[in-house]
Amino acid sequence: MKKNNQSKSSKATDHVSVPKEQSSFGRIILDTSGQLGTGKNKKPLLGLGLDLSDKQAQNARAKRKLVTRTVVLALIDIAKEKEDKEMEKSLWNTYHCLDKVSVSGDKLYGEYCRNRVCTVCSGIRRAKIIDKYLPIIKSWDAPHMVTLTTKSCYAMSLEMRMRAMKRAFKKIMTKCKKRYQRGKGPKLIGLKSLECNFNPTTRTYNPHYHVIVPNWEVAILLKREWMKLWTKRYTNGWGQDIRKINNNEEGLIEVVKYGSKIFTEPDPNQKNKKKVTRYVYISALYNILNSMRGIRLFDRFGFNLPKEANKNSLQTSTILEYEELSYHSDIMDWVNEKTGETLSGFTPDQELMNLLNHRIDINLQ
Repeated sequence: MKKNNQSKSSKATDHVSVPKEQSSFGRIILDTSGQLGTGKNKKPLLGLGLDLSDKQAQNARAKRKLVTRTVVLALIDIAKEKEDKEMEKSLWNTYHCLDKVSVSGDKLYGEYCRNRVCTVCSGIRRAKIIDKYLPIIKSWDAPHMVTLTTKSCYAMSLEMRMRAMKRAFKKIMTKCKKRYQRGKGPKLIGLKSLECNFNPTTRTYNPHYHVIVPNWEVAILLKREWMKLWTKRYTNGWGQDIRKINNNEEGLIEVVKYGSKIFTEPDPNQKNKKKVTRYVYISALYNILNSMRGIRLFDRFGFNLPKEANKNSLQTSTILEYEELSYHSDIMDWVNEKTGETLSGFTPDQELMNLLNHRIDINLQ
């Protein structure tokens, strides 16, 4: 395989060490149960905070922060080259997401970028969606997942294709709603998300919808209308998939992948995924993010959520005493600069570091 070009700004550190300017920290302590400050001159914290009692979740958050920072730096280089100031500003916002965090007891507080490429925010968003919509799916008799796609396209046609898919789905909704109101068909309801994959072998893109509907009848209706609208010129029957959901939570997780895979295998059709070597095709990822601009990736259709039974449960508390921590790339963790304590004790494995250091491809798109 040809050696991949790598963006200098995307290179991650491949060792864990305390930088010289932090030598006054002394020993890095993995336990974060240090004494809280008085909070007299601190800005009050508002919100519910994230749970820190789960060590595995802390490590996952640190891993996402490392991956996001590395990938975003490479994306920023492309935005600069294209003179896309809006995208560059958005990416820098993501780069600094959760740079500063506050810890009070077993809760973490911070400011989030809420951008799609941010794996930290995507993880939080996914959890919120699952919490909100899982009870809805459980109330359906026999939920099915439908995958709706069109034939793959090249980068130059990607944005136009995505917007055409959005119009197509809206058109199907309007048609089925009128048919249902006349008593001639089922009500079209469900959850949908837009995702796009990149195939580095053919250098093509495959935007598609993952949809969860309440039963087989609605699934068949949706597939039939999609095929009829796009015709054989732009789609084919074997590209559309319908399967019964046996595990509601796993099905919902599949739907809320949110956007695009950051790590991609060179040959998506290879059967043995365990032995595949993954890459980050940064230019392709940029094209996907750019094409998705202004398009809602996840949405419900045909129904409304029930009103909150107890709005008081949404109220947040005000915290006055907390520790402040800053993210340090060399340590790949958040550090209390007064005590030297780290938040998660995260140590990336060698495979992840090899990927981030040596397998970011800036050419294929």
